[in-house]
Amino acid sequence: MKIKPQWISILVVGLSFGTAWAIRGQFGHEQGAAWAGAIGGLSVILAARRSDWYRNMLMITLSSAVGWGFAGIISYGAIAGKYAQSDNFTNTYYGLMMLFVIGALYGLVGGGLVGLSLGSSKKQPVNWSRLITEMAVGGIVVHALLIDQLEILMTPPRSEAWAICLGAGLAMLWYMARNEHNSPIRVALFAALGGGFGFAFGEFFHILMNWIQLPFNTWNMAEYSIGFFGGIGMAYGVFSSKWENETAKPLKWENAAALLFLTVLITLIIFRESFTYSMFLEKYKDLANGGTAAFLNSLSACIILLSMSGAIWYFLHRNKESFTARHTIAFFLIYTLAYILLSYISTGLFLGTFLKNSNHHLYLVNLLVVILLLRRKDEAFRNNPTNKMDWKTGLIWLLFFIFIFAILALITIQLHGPTDASYDRFPI
Repeated sequence: MKIKPQWISILVVGLSFGTAWAIRGQFGHEQGAAWAGAIGGLSVILAARRSDWYRNMLMITLSSAVGWGFAGIISYGAIAGKYAQSDNFTNTYYGLMMLFVIGALYGLVGGGLVGLSLGSSKKQPVNWSRLITEMAVGGIVVHALLIDQLEILMTPPRSEAWAICLGAGLAMLWYMARNEHNSPIRVALFAALGGGFGFAFGEFFHILMNWIQLPFNTWNMAEYSIGFFGGIGMAYGVFSSKWENETAKPLKWENAAALLFLTVLITLIIFRESFTYSMFLEKYKDLANGGTAAFLNSLSACIILLSMSGAIWYFLHRNKESFTARHTIAFFLIYTLAYILLSYISTGLFLGTFLKNSNHHLYLVNLLVVILLLRRKDEAFRNNPTNKMDWKTGLIWLLFFIFIFAILALITIQLHGPTDASYDRFPI
């Protein structure tokens, strides 16, 4: 059976984003998700092979980083680590479905902002200041209504920031609908379906692999799942949609600000939260050579981040307004390799334990496969693109996922022993 060329391009995005999201698990929070989101956005541009999208590389990548990173404020530790692993159907199904909701919120905002950055043109520009204001207000209003007034709590007593993301996402959709940004709506909704399915299915897969007792970081496979399926959903939305022939050209200061955010701000936060000497010293306090390992880890991370930022700035500085495929692939490779190296460091590169972390080596394998697939000259876009959303088909897929996760919940409760009351969101 011959695989359609656009599915190769979609796979490129899925593999790239899945790898980045798996690495994100080492760092977590908004900054880790933003770095992964940037890699996902770059992979979409590379697979699309549109010259105007190359030119807008920094703004598209920034939108992807901000969009996918935004939902990093959501707390899901209790849902993934407790509720979804309960010994009764009600709480297990609740856990899986709430992971679906959280993954969908990642994809909704992430895919939506990517779609808007791809669709912004002279004919139909995006009013970014208005959009951001409406999303901020939407997040505040929905959180106040659902959490403060109605007390619809997903994971008490932890943060209920999911409601902020929901409000921001709904405000974004309302902005899109009013201004007839129909193709971005498709990207947002397909990314939401993919991200939701990926997060919930990844949790089930994690539990299943633990039951099989696979000697592997199975939670990392769950993290890979949300990136892989979320990336596939986002890419399908992009490559099946109709876009203007020419997107709006970014201003010099916009490119400079985007580059600053991607290569300086994110890296500073990553270093502060994950690679400071004091943090490693506390982590290795019981080891004989803990001080040396802490120093080497922190120093190496600093060198990698500075080298990465310096290389990208030097490479792109001379071509501020004429980015091509060559600049985009260079940015993608430097950014992804730096992320992989940081992951090696964070898991014991200088202690020798990194050799046991076989999942890290698979990051490099995934990257190699992506590079090989990008060498193909496949057409990414569907022959009959559309800017219309098939709501009936979308609803069928949503109902299908709701049914599938009920089945998976029934299977999940058979894969482990009894659990105590702390695993239950609702008393049984």
